[in-house]
Amino acid sequence: MRDTYLASGLTLNALSDRIRFAKSKLSELLRGVGLYPRWEVVFLIAAELGMPNWPLYRLWRQAAFEAHRSGEWVERCTERTTILTAADTAPPMDHRAFRELTEGGYRLYAQVLLDDEEPDTAVSDTYDTLWLSWNDALTSTDTRRYAWNVLRDTVLARARHRDGRPELGTAAFNTVALHSLTYPADDLDQVLELVELFTAISHLPRRQFDVMVLRYLCGFTPEAVSALVGASLATVRSDERHATHFVRDVLDSPPSTEGTTL
Repeated sequence: MRDTYLASGLTLNALSDRIRFAKSKLSELLRGVGLYPRWEVVFLIAAELGMPNWPLYRLWRQAAFEAHRSGEWVERCTERTTILTAADTAPPMDHRAFRELTEGGYRLYAQVLLDDEEPDTAVSDTYDTLWLSWNDALTSTDTRRYAWNVLRDTVLARARHRDGRPELGTAAFNTVALHSLTYPADDLDQVLELVELFTAISHLPRRQFDVMVLRYLCGFTPEAVSALVGASLATVRSDERHATHFVRDVLDSPPSTEGTTL
């Protein structure tokens, strides 16, 4: 919403006059500070900026619950605009076609980093965000790359982190390697190896991280990764090669003895 406002050329004074809302409160809302806004205010701003209200409403509602607002508060905030927000309007046709092509891959990526129902929510939020910025996505250098960055940011905002790195520990218990163990006595050793592997992957730069997750945790071919993230096949292969070298170096390094005593 802030990006749309800045692109509109409107001043805060003009926007305040049009929707009859205090300039100071508008400034807080557009900067993402202050109390969580009522839907009525968000709706009025969106209408002035020409933003589709249905995806915005779903994002607002989801974020309200994440901000620990009660269901009663949410419903009370939407009473005056229920008719306008209750209709499930369809996104543009090309947006729907894009979703059909990418949703499966997006969900697999999200499932590596998120638990329970969070992958579905993150993927849904991604497509709502894309709907709101679809013109920007279409006019970007590569729509697939633009969309992938939205998906990645949405997923990682929900993922657990340790020392600023996304955790892949849960994924260790969903891999083919773990489920194909032949000897139960080997379970602990292989789990520890997988945890070490995922810890090493989590330290990769973002492009290499994504390639490794898609290739080895989601089972994508290099060609499929290229099509999903909007990178050339040569770039994907280069990122995989550098990432593999890094991970192997980490796993082959002897354990640190710093701080130990004899």
